[in-house]
Amino acid sequence: TGEGDVADAERLLQPYLKQYPKGAIFLFFSGRIEVIKGNLDAAIGRFEECCEAQQAWKQFHHMCYWELMWCFTYKRHWKMAYFYADLLSKENTWSKATYAYMKGSYLSMLTREECKVFGESEEGLFRQVPGLKQKIAGKSLPTEKFAIRKARRYLTEKPIPLPVPPLEMMYIWNGYTVIGKHKELTEGILETLNEAQKQLESNPRTELSTDDQCLVSLLKGLCLKQLGFQEEAEHYFTLVLCNENQIKFDHYLVPNALLEHGLLCLEQGRRVEAIKLLEAAKQNYKNYSMESRTHFRIQAALQKARATDANGVQCVPPSP
Repeated sequence: TGEGDVADAERLLQPYLKQYPKGAIFLFFSGRIEVIKGNLDAAIGRFEECCEAQQAWKQFHHMCYWELMWCFTYKRHWKMAYFYADLLSKENTWSKATYAYMKGSYLSMLTREECKVFGESEEGLFRQVPGLKQKIAGKSLPTEKFAIRKARRYLTEKPIPLPVPPLEMMYIWNGYTVIGKHKELTEGILETLNEAQKQLESNPRTELSTDDQCLVSLLKGLCLKQLGFQEEAEHYFTLVLCNENQIKFDHYLVPNALLEHGLLCLEQGRRVEAIKLLEAAKQNYKNYSMESRTHFRIQAALQKARATDANGVQCVPPSP
C-alpha cells in the first residue's frame, strides 16, 4: 500500500550516520528515507554525496542514478531525469530495455526543438525497446515486459504517441505516494495530466483513445485523492471501470482502479465497500501487466481492511 515505518528506519540509521558520515551505504539509505518523506532536494543531496563518497563500486553509483532519475521525475525536471536514465543505459546492464523506455518517456515530455540537443528521438528510443529484452534465469523482468508492451505502438508507420509515459511508469514504481507528501509536487503532476487530457480530447479518436483516457483518469484520481478531493478522485476511478469493455490493451488499469478506489474507501472508513472492491480486483482479473505487484498491494490492503473494525479503529490482536 506504499506505507512504511519511516520514523523507526530513521532512528536506526542515525547512529551509523553519526559514526560514518561519509559511509556510502548509510548516505544511500538516508537518501531513500528523504525520498519516502517527500524531501526531494535533501534526497538529491544525499545521493550526490553518496556518489562522491566512493569510486570503487560503480554499481552503487548506478543505484543512486536510479533514485536521482525518479527524484527529478517527481519534480518534472525531464532533462535531468533523462540525463540519469542515459547514464544508466550506458553504464549498467540490469535492463537496457527499461532504460531506453525511460529515455524515450522523458523526451516525449519535451518539444521537438528541446529534443534536438540530445541527438535522440522518442520514436527511435521506443522502437529500440523490444530488441533490448533480456532474460535472467530464464525469465523476463516484469518492468521490461511492461515497457515492451507500451512501446509496441511505436513499431507502426504512424505511431500513436503515449500520453504521459513517465507518469505511468511512476505509478508502477509507487511514486504517487512520494509526491503525495507535498502539495506543490502533486499539483504539478496534476497540471501535466490536465494538459494531457486536453490534448487527448482535441486529438482525433483512435483505437487506443480509451486506453489513454483511462490511464490519465487513474493518475488524476490518485493526485486528487492526495490533494483531499476524494469525491472527484472516486469519479475518476469509477470512470476507468465504466470504460472497461472499451480498453484494448491496458487491461491492468481496471484492477488498479479497483485497488485505488478500495484504498480510498478504506481511508474514509467505508470498510465493507473497500473489501468488496479489493476482492473484485483480486478475484476477477488475471494475466495483466505487473499483476504480481498489484496483488501484493491488494493483499496488504485487504489485511489492513480486515484488521479494522466497523468504526474504523485498527484492531489489535490480544497478547498470547
